[in-house]
Amino acid sequence: MNGEKERKPGAALDRTSAAGPPVPFRARGRLLVARLVDRTRTSRLFRRILPTRRVGWQAVKDAVTWLLRFPLRIAGAVGRGLLAALRAWRRWVRVQDYRDAVEQAEKLAEKFVEIRALTLYRWRVTGITALAAVGGLVVVDLVAGPPALWSAVGAGLLALAVAGRRKDGAPGRTAALGGPRTLAWTMDPQVLVDAFRDAKLIGRDESLRLVERATHSGGGWSITVDLPATRKAADVLKHRDALASALAVDEVQLVAERVRGRGGHAGRVFLWVADVDPYSGPPFSSPLVRAETWDAWRPVPFGRDARRRKVDLPLVWTSLLVGAIPRQGKTMAVRLAAAGFILDAFARLYVFDGKGGKDWRAAEAVAHRFVCGDDQAHAEAVRDGLVELVAEVQSRYARMAELDDETCPESKITPQLSRDPAHRMPITAVVLDEVQVFLDNPTKLTMGERGTTLGEYIADLLAYLARKGPAAGIIVVLATQRPDSQTIPSRLRSVLGTRFALRVMDWRDSNIVLGDQMNTRGYDASTLLPSHKGVGILRPGGETDAGADAVALTVRTFYLTNAEWRAVCTRGRVLREIAGTLSGHAAGEDTVRGIDSAAVTDALSAGPVSWNAERLPEPLRGVVEFLGEELRPGGRRFVPTAELTDALDVEPSVFARQMGELGCRPTRQYVPEGDGVRRVRGYLTAEIRDAVDRVRAGEISPTEDDVDGEA
Repeated sequence: MNGEKERKPGAALDRTSAAGPPVPFRARGRLLVARLVDRTRTSRLFRRILPTRRVGWQAVKDAVTWLLRFPLRIAGAVGRGLLAALRAWRRWVRVQDYRDAVEQAEKLAEKFVEIRALTLYRWRVTGITALAAVGGLVVVDLVAGPPALWSAVGAGLLALAVAGRRKDGAPGRTAALGGPRTLAWTMDPQVLVDAFRDAKLIGRDESLRLVERATHSGGGWSITVDLPATRKAADVLKHRDALASALAVDEVQLVAERVRGRGGHAGRVFLWVADVDPYSGPPFSSPLVRAETWDAWRPVPFGRDARRRKVDLPLVWTSLLVGAIPRQGKTMAVRLAAAGFILDAFARLYVFDGKGGKDWRAAEAVAHRFVCGDDQAHAEAVRDGLVELVAEVQSRYARMAELDDETCPESKITPQLSRDPAHRMPITAVVLDEVQVFLDNPTKLTMGERGTTLGEYIADLLAYLARKGPAAGIIVVLATQRPDSQTIPSRLRSVLGTRFALRVMDWRDSNIVLGDQMNTRGYDASTLLPSHKGVGILRPGGETDAGADAVALTVRTFYLTNAEWRAVCTRGRVLREIAGTLSGHAAGEDTVRGIDSAAVTDALSAGPVSWNAERLPEPLRGVVEFLGEELRPGGRRFVPTAELTDALDVEPSVFARQMGELGCRPTRQYVPEGDGVRRVRGYLTAEIRDAVDRVRAGEISPTEDDVDGEA
């Protein structure tokens, strides 16, 4: 019985040893202390006081250094205070204030006797004061003893130390070089106000209004503030790097968002400051690795933002452009988008890889059409696959027009239509990795009655699919390591609704991917660090977890190893075999047949470039009307400026300025003249077509004069 009573306390303190010998009292004490320390370190209060171990250790080192330097600092302050007191006493005893006043009045000679008398008086006061102080110290020592004497001496030294403390800008006192600027442990409101003022986002007499108090969550501090009435949140986003410098953090650690919708307005800003680089550390594994199946109508898990929130990428009803320099995670981002379609047994996949490596080899087991390579035969196979898709879009629209309103309510594909084998309209994704390989193909060919190149023809096919395909269930996904205007023409780029830019070389390439003027809004992919693999700026074409009103956000994509990628593709093939939806290349059928090439050519002639001059600004409207059919691909390649100005009857200098505002720059080309050639200034018809596409896409707006003229 006694033994059992002795074992019960030990069992209560350490359940793992209930069946063993009793735990000694000291061990139980150490166990309790260890549990208390562990709970304290993991508590929310402790994390808010010391956000990171590195910050806490630095604080301990700073405190020890301060204590060691404290005696020297006190001695220096006492010495400076004594000198300051001696200087003040010297000025006082020499009647310096009275002398200065008399000298300014130019009556020094007349006041000499008064100055002499006042000087002697102050010397007597000094002597009496000194004797009284010494006498007082002697009396204190005799009456209260040495402790009181030393207390009085300490009080005097403390007064001298306070008087001699360093002050920035004080005469004769040079401020010591301070340590590095660091962010405060907590997001103090005054620190934030000072940072906004230093970044020139608010004036010296202006302040901020606190909407939500600072809280520590997700590995950083978050706060919501209202700017002064005359300030805009867009300016904060534009000058985010200046605010980050004022807060003494790297730009990647600062997230600034405008609060929109209900509860937000143009001057309300949400700020989140990470404790450390939010994009460092190992990558996150994709949730699709553990998913048995996926619905292509659901947004695809794409990555996480700086606050570790999951970002899903909606792909239905839009198309995707991914741009980056090599080795930044471009193929991985496209794989993530494709994985959602692979795991849907009712989705169809076209994969065209211009790189020719093994990145996409595993997708061959599920792809309806598959091309891997960059030679001429591969480019022609890509063309044939895209022609097949254009014909499929036309066929789907024709079939949807015959369906009743209950089956097809809005002349758009629905989930039920896409999964019904009787309608033959599966969700289809066409993926082109290294698309510039196919778009740059210079092979001459004839499209209808006009000549063009294979690359331009493929661009026209893609533009048609990106513009008309989403409503019919066709999604275009493009990836390129050359995001420039020559590689991705604007007629194609302007109809790609979702953009993702990983690191690029400069802001121009970033704008090519994300859209014009995005760098001025604070989104520039050229500022991303080389070490941030898989980190890019996402401009979604639909609602994401970050909110439907988010213009763009920085995302670190999920990661799929090669083994996981092959497992996803194998799982996708098994799902298709079970559902009976394996088709095309994966089923051993590579032949493309039953395509009306003439109908496709007519669709391209009427679709990607419709040269109706309505709603075009001048002088672009006149140029389009003058050139007519010659402006189409395969028509004229170059038009001299003199020919255009003569036909439109406009001043050449005014014409050049207006065309420049539309993005058309003159160039010099050789044109035949008589028996020879002559070099003249003029415009490329490709740039004129791009200008028309930008106007139609809303990137260039007609002026008020143009609209009034049309009215």
